[in-house]
Amino acid sequence: MDMHSLYLTVPLAPLAGALLAGLFGKTIGRTGAHSVTILGVAIAFIASLLIFQDVQAGNTYNGAVYTWLTSGDLHLEIGFLIDRLTVLMMLVVTFVSLMVHIYTIGYMAEDPGYQRFFSYISLFTFSMLMLVMSNNFLQLFFGWEAVGLVSYLLIGFWYTRETAIYANLKAFLVNRVGDFGFLLGIGLVWAYFGTLDYAQVFQMAPQLANHTISLFDGHAWSLMAVICILLFIGAMGKSAQFPLHVWLPDSMEGPTPISALIHAATMVTAGIFMVTRMSPLFELSDTALSFVMVIGAITALFMGFLGIIQNDIKRVVAYSTLSQLGYMTVALGASAYSVAIFHLMTHAFFKALLFLAAGSVIMAMHHEQDIRKMGGLRKYLPITWITSLIGSLALIGTPFLSGFYSKDSIIEAVKFSNLAGSGFAYFAVTMGVFVTAFYSFRMYFLVFHGKERFHNAHHTHGHETEHEVEYDQAHGHGHHDHTPHETPWVVTLPLILLAIPSVIIGYIAIQPLMFGNWFGHAVVVAESHGSMAELAHHFHGAFAMALHGMTLLPFWLAVSGVALSWFFYMKRPDIPAAIQRRFQLIYRVLDNKYGFDTFNEWFFARGARMIGGRFWRWGDVAAIDGLMVNGTARLVGRIAGVVRHLQSGYIYHYAFAMIIGVLLLATWFVRG
Repeated sequence: MDMHSLYLTVPLAPLAGALLAGLFGKTIGRTGAHSVTILGVAIAFIASLLIFQDVQAGNTYNGAVYTWLTSGDLHLEIGFLIDRLTVLMMLVVTFVSLMVHIYTIGYMAEDPGYQRFFSYISLFTFSMLMLVMSNNFLQLFFGWEAVGLVSYLLIGFWYTRETAIYANLKAFLVNRVGDFGFLLGIGLVWAYFGTLDYAQVFQMAPQLANHTISLFDGHAWSLMAVICILLFIGAMGKSAQFPLHVWLPDSMEGPTPISALIHAATMVTAGIFMVTRMSPLFELSDTALSFVMVIGAITALFMGFLGIIQNDIKRVVAYSTLSQLGYMTVALGASAYSVAIFHLMTHAFFKALLFLAAGSVIMAMHHEQDIRKMGGLRKYLPITWITSLIGSLALIGTPFLSGFYSKDSIIEAVKFSNLAGSGFAYFAVTMGVFVTAFYSFRMYFLVFHGKERFHNAHHTHGHETEHEVEYDQAHGHGHHDHTPHETPWVVTLPLILLAIPSVIIGYIAIQPLMFGNWFGHAVVVAESHGSMAELAHHFHGAFAMALHGMTLLPFWLAVSGVALSWFFYMKRPDIPAAIQRRFQLIYRVLDNKYGFDTFNEWFFARGARMIGGRFWRWGDVAAIDGLMVNGTARLVGRIAGVVRHLQSGYIYHYAFAMIIGVLLLATWFVRG
């Protein structure tokens, strides 16, 4: 089997699984549906491993698979670009997706939409693979929109719940805003470069580096800055950067497996991947890089603050995802692309692990998501407990664990950056370490330690709770009549398999990924942006870095964050309650998520409804109904009223009319 057919196998195997499960779900049944989709993703994972080895041996590929459309000189093609960056993404996507597929057998066991769910997540895997393997902007955009569509379908998977429908509409609309910028960026690329092929665009980019365009009269803008910022606006929507972050916490309305797959490991990292892929363009514009860095810094710090007050187990993890995406974005702005991708990879493992662990807890708690109603679960859920602890430690950047290497490298890279905004970004990512440690362990302590708070929670589950609990008709909405117990092996096996890379991947990968020029030509860094060179200068091996890390500020901030959350939630739970009462205003600001949702609802949603109302009154009622529909009817009625007098039925009237007509015609002809 040659490599080309292997490249095709990677995206097409999950697609085949998705089509079989989706179209013939009833025929093949539940077992059939999960078998074909898991097989498809497993084949894609194994093929990715083989391609990975092939690329390691130095074989990259860039070519068209088929031409989709030719218009003049423009060839719109579906093509693959297989290089170091692509294969890393392929491995992450297929591995995490495989874990999530296995996990879903347990999690969605009693759900009536079982086959549909498997079809969707397989379709998502296909879309994501098309996005990362593409060699041109057209296919990138296809994958980009396809993952958005599947995300929409999955967030609203339980379509009888109003909150889920609201959340998927919100995700869809916010992503449209980002995609509009993305599309404009691609349009500018086509207008000025005359091609949508990456290789040709990157080759021509340096010649257009100083080119300016005038969007408004008298204002010359750098073409590169405009293209890069527009492309990045696409990334802001997909990767949930401030102020387009509002959809991600709400997307937790979907079932937990997709929170892990889409909103932690793969789809939200598409923006990070895209900016890295576009590094030859971004390196030509310091303005765009500064913009990227500052947006990332705001997201990293301020979204972390919101995690502190959440009580829904999945929303805490969601805000931590937002914050970590902010970190990756900051690394992109500091031109440390390899560090951003490194963090993307480590984060994919430990964050998918944390989400799946949260799902395991939710299952054990009979679909309760409020962490205030948990506690002491450690002895009931030993595997979930230990894997959660590993995931949390990796997230806060414990030395030797995967998160430490990537997170500390980001902080160091920003420190060495000389771009505008790097000072603020350095402050934000450093402070973010403390915040992350605090809320991660707040959740961990409230769920797994302390006294059990679930035996007295005698409320039925369903719509009436404030946090709409993930429910399912099959779970009779009863009380907690028996104690929680460890979830089945299809749930715990993926947890263990994700916990292993969460521990070791950073230690293994840091040297080759960041300092061994592993990405080769896939990532371009300009001479003037020296962060990576500085980092390399200070790097003396993974072991030495971890030891040195224990003396640095971020490590002690993380330790103090954990210590403070232990003190607050294990020893003196009265203190956080008192702080909440004392600082009611700050609490309200955080509880309202800084008022973004309120503003969007008031300004955009209400504005749209108002404009819609005006259009309806002026357009529908006045113009269309009043003038066109009823107006034409009235006009016809009036003409008919006049003509009716002519239709008298007397023959001499008609003869008279004919003579007059002939006379008029004759006069007209003679005059002519």
